[in-house]
Amino acid sequence: MGVGQDISFDLEMMKRFGVTVHAFDPTPKSIDWVRQQNLSQPFIMHEYGLADFDGTVAFNPPENSQHVSHTLLSRPSTQTSAITVSVKCLETIMRELGHDRIDVLKMDIEGAEYQVIESLAKSKIRPEQVLIEFHHRFPNVGCLKTKEAILTLQSIGYSLFSVSRTGEEFSFILDAVAR
Repeated sequence: MGVGQDISFDLEMMKRFGVTVHAFDPTPKSIDWVRQQNLSQPFIMHEYGLADFDGTVAFNPPENSQHVSHTLLSRPSTQTSAITVSVKCLETIMRELGHDRIDVLKMDIEGAEYQVIESLAKSKIRPEQVLIEFHHRFPNVGCLKTKEAILTLQSIGYSLFSVSRTGEEFSFILDAVAR
């Protein structure tokens, strides 16, 4: 969830484990970039985003036009250039794809992760691993929101097993008891 212009993790997963990767990103630059790659069928791009609802959302571009990542969070400096994109909740995506489980849910969704985690907690969906880039560095988000998200994941059976040096990427695994 959230491709940007880097699929190195996805390619390594396909190479090492022979898995199919479903990638999701409604960002125009990301979609164009993926289309230019020489990808085989195990990489399937879906041109919509993940949210805690099905519908459309205003997607605010980055302040630096050279960057790719848009956000559904308020970004007053670029909101006049916002685009409208489609988003779907995890339950809808799984139903439409005919999936009954998720091995790895990897999210870099520019601030939408907080609502998605709340939605995940209310659902019966329990991916084996959840890999998240948290965006507490964004204005009006803050570390408290990330701490609350971590507590929510722990309350539904996830254990934290890795944090990146930057303190933004967190990896969780579902406890055996919660499966």
